[in-house]
Amino acid sequence: MSPATITVPVTVAEHENCPATSVLRRVGDKWSVVILSILERGAHGFNELDRSVEGLSRRMLTRTLRALEEDGLISRTVHPRVPPRVDYALTDLGRSFLGPVRALGLWAVAHQSDLEATHSR
Repeated sequence: MSPATITVPVTVAEHENCPATSVLRRVGDKWSVVILSILERGAHGFNELDRSVEGLSRRMLTRTLRALEEDGLISRTVHPRVPPRVDYALTDLGRSFLGPVRALGLWAVAHQSDLEATHSR
């Protein structure tokens, strides 16, 4: 939806059906960008990811990985062995997602003092 096609008032249905809404939810959730950034370095198993992020419960890690897989941003590969191993890796879509996310992060760092000054008013 381009700015020219946004109708006012914006309906709940329009907001929910906008492709940007789900993307911004993914960027804004607490753990997705952290997990994607770790996977940018290469595939990781569940336990490796669990040890890589302090404060992230195993339950929330599982939920985040499932959501990222459903969005097509990561892949899940099961290696049949004893014990079984599951590896998670970025997909091409996940790699392309990190570019704009990184740009947003750089913008936030560059404007941190402006944002803090505005919040303190």
